Amino acid sequence: MSERQELIKKMMEMQKMFMDYEHKHGVEMEDYFAAEKGHPLEHYRQEYRDLAMKLVDIAHKEVGSRP
Repeated sequence: MSERQELIKKMMEMQKMFMDYEHKHGVEMEDYFAAEKGHPLEHYRQEYRDLAMKLVDIAHKEVGSRP
């Protein structure tokens, strides 16, 4: 599996986890932006953003453009 496919798979898994959590518990803004230590969403926003940026970088490389 290519790095691009692995990133997309991980992002989809993260989205599913987020949606499952939201449906069961609801999500407050503080949960998303400043979750407490040990909270299931503690690093979610940063990790998802990092994966998305890696995916953007790969896309730029594939088409020969610059970010």
